[in-house]
Amino acid sequence: MTLTKHEFRLGWKALSIWTASIGFFIAICVFLYPEMEGEMASMSNLFASMGAFTAAFGMDRLNFGTLTGFYAIECGNILGIGGAVFAAFTASNLLSKEEKDRTAEYLLTHPVTRAQVVAGKLAALLLQTLAMNLVVFLLAVVSVAAIGYDIPWKEFFLLHGSCLLVQIELEGICFGISAFLRRGGMGLGMGIAICMYALNIVANLTEQMKFLKYFTPFAYAEGADILTAGKLDGKLVAIGMVITAAGIAAAFWQYGRKDIHG
Repeated sequence: MTLTKHEFRLGWKALSIWTASIGFFIAICVFLYPEMEGEMASMSNLFASMGAFTAAFGMDRLNFGTLTGFYAIECGNILGIGGAVFAAFTASNLLSKEEKDRTAEYLLTHPVTRAQVVAGKLAALLLQTLAMNLVVFLLAVVSVAAIGYDIPWKEFFLLHGSCLLVQIELEGICFGISAFLRRGGMGLGMGIAICMYALNIVANLTEQMKFLKYFTPFAYAEGADILTAGKLDGKLVAIGMVITAAGIAAAFWQYGRKDIHG
């Protein structure tokens, strides 16, 4: 618990900046919607006929004239990309920064096992992620209420919940990788998040590339799919959670046997 609190305090500034930035841009988009509602409705047919470009982002299956359609594309991408990058670069640095900052010797002289170190850092990571998503969700709800629209609770829970799962999967992957690194991996983590997002875009372009959806967590956070089906793709979510568990297990295994230099 002490280690978890310590890690949470260390990451508080970055968490605050990312949460404020994501929440701010989402609120701005929501406040702009009433002014753009009529124009966006007339643009839906135009977007639907633009072929591969709109298919890549699912815009051919959404009605921009509705709040949920507009929110899924504009705000969904802000939270999806921003949250994923934050989760990935934070997780990829957690288990390697002790060697990078030369504080490993100090940490490991305390009466804690390596498994407890991994568990404490993982708990702090998940707490940061939950805190960010809760604040952003509340800001989105307040913003929609402020412009006088009914809050689409089900759609909001599904869209925000899917983004949370994306972040957790990326954290699992990058947390596992972090245990194998010695000098930090924030750049690697951000690269993984962006590559995963790009894979989902490619998967949307043609039927031949659909198989890529099994390799990227963004596949089950696709706003068009969620709003059309009214639920998340259970199979893709299950695959993602298995990958998450594998990454976390790799972190415990590698950190427990790693020759750590202080």
